[in-house]
Amino acid sequence: MAGAWLWKFYALIFADIMLPEWLSIKPASTSKYDTIKNTIAERKLHTVCSEAHCPNLSECWSLGTATFMVLGGLCTRGCKFCAVNKSAIGEKPNPNEPLMLAKTIKEWNLDYVVITSVCRDDLEDQGAGHFADCITAIRKESPKTIIEVLIPDFTGNASYLKKITEAKPDVIGHNIETVKRISPQIRDKRADYFQSLNILNQSKLFDKNIYTKSALMLGMGETEDEVLFAMDDLRTAKVDFLAIGQYLQPSKFHVVVKEYISPKKFDELKTIAMNKGFLYVASGPFVRSSYKAGEFFTTRIKENSIHL
Repeated sequence: MAGAWLWKFYALIFADIMLPEWLSIKPASTSKYDTIKNTIAERKLHTVCSEAHCPNLSECWSLGTATFMVLGGLCTRGCKFCAVNKSAIGEKPNPNEPLMLAKTIKEWNLDYVVITSVCRDDLEDQGAGHFADCITAIRKESPKTIIEVLIPDFTGNASYLKKITEAKPDVIGHNIETVKRISPQIRDKRADYFQSLNILNQSKLFDKNIYTKSALMLGMGETEDEVLFAMDDLRTAKVDFLAIGQYLQPSKFHVVVKEYISPKKFDELKTIAMNKGFLYVASGPFVRSSYKAGEFFTTRIKENSIHL
């Protein structure tokens, strides 16, 4: 069964931990799983689904959706919560990757795609130009496809961010990850809570028609008040969409889970966030920033008769 390895993975990690009953992964139909897996392998593409051990991998791949990770699978940062492989110097960017990615998206006839990457502090523009090339290639091959990019912070460099906005994605996502107090404890020293907020705000200043999105992981010892303050900070930065999910420890070497948040509390936080003015909020134990991103976006657009 596709996704069985994921069950074993979490069983191994949490062998000595009593998990709440709501933290159970239900494998979905796998009719498209092998097709996606094989295509990604053949074209040497990466997905954040597998690289980051996403708990929704089986469900999303079975539905024929994936979040592509460009610029290789080695991250130059050492965040304490992330399962992606680390290296001071990443893989050499593949100049053919934008075209291969665009052709794959066209083959699968995807209406909505998410493009993300590892952090590439070792590159001259930290990968911003490569992101822009991917957006341009997808637009050429699949002009009707809605494009979301989930970008690094580019160490706050506005000129790098501008390369992204000038390529005209429909959504720019950047995750603040956690609340202000905990941010320096779990994120790489080159990251910064306010730097991330500024990237989101600057995206709107460069192009007010681009939607922005961010995500929070809960269960790291944050208080509810701190979560609400983070929501306020995101709204001040004019962020449109918010994803709130449960942090799950990828291995014994990563930050330990302090608390498992109940589905009821996730529902309450969604209501609070919507009342703060977000256009759409996804909130739940297994919610991730890219989980069902197309549904996340298009549902809200349809509900509000907002046109791209």
